[in-house]
Amino acid sequence: MTEFLVIFKDVILPIFILLAIGFYLHLKFTLDIATLAKLNIYFVVPGFIFVRLYEATFSLQLFAHVLAFFLLLVFLLYLAALFIAKLMRIRGGKRTTFANSVMFFNSGNYGVPVNDLAFRGDPYAMSIQVIVLTLQNIFLFSYGIFSLRAAKDGKWKAALGYFKMPVLYAMLSGVLLNAWNVSVPEPILVSANYIADAMIAFALITLGAQVARLKFKRGLYTVYASIMLRLIGGPIVAFIIISLFQLDGIMAQALFIASAMPTSINSAVIAEEYKSHPDLAAQTVLFSTIASMLTVTGTVYVAQLLF
Repeated sequence: MTEFLVIFKDVILPIFILLAIGFYLHLKFTLDIATLAKLNIYFVVPGFIFVRLYEATFSLQLFAHVLAFFLLLVFLLYLAALFIAKLMRIRGGKRTTFANSVMFFNSGNYGVPVNDLAFRGDPYAMSIQVIVLTLQNIFLFSYGIFSLRAAKDGKWKAALGYFKMPVLYAMLSGVLLNAWNVSVPEPILVSANYIADAMIAFALITLGAQVARLKFKRGLYTVYASIMLRLIGGPIVAFIIISLFQLDGIMAQALFIASAMPTSINSAVIAEEYKSHPDLAAQTVLFSTIASMLTVTGTVYVAQLLF
């Protein structure tokens, strides 16, 4: 019970405070959510990804292990989402938004503090979480955007459109400058860090504004299915992969816990930007975050027992 209360106080409560601020601001001023989404995608997120990739330090072997785990996890969750979507007759852009809500999880403002709390600041465990966070952002702002645009504009236009996204060049710049040990001028780096530090608050306020305009309905079976796959299916698939790879110790625990995070806030942001069922995306993020109070606490406890 004590651990549950600590996780709630240190992780869940700060998230919901920012959500509440965004909710109130939209009710008070009727914020332009489309503009907020554009600022996230074209300004805040590129800065965040550049800084995280530029400052990241980890071994090639560790990166290879986490990359293999991540790719297999996302692929299996994608297949599971398509299977459930077919059973529930979810089609078109709605199916894409549903699949994205299952594959993309909140590794940043949720996963990082959970990792820090669960492992008490262990640098090895945190390096694993940073790699997962980096891969999630790369995948979300590449395939995630491509899939939404492809459902509406076709694959060719979606592919061309992605090359106009600043996220792509932020990723390449961060990786190459890091690999080549290029020193970024201090004024640029300080500015980039200011932008990166704003991402969590900006994304949560945007989500709060989205929630404020939602019209909640009964029978949200698509949302319920997404939550089950994301919060329960994620750790189950992760356990299977960890067993196949014969991982143990801190690495196994960190990857298992990372797989249990709620739906990524930015999945709702890009759904808003590309008008692909943004209400469904926002409701899924909100409800999965609420439900994760119980499921993430349970996952942390089970990880300690299993590994």
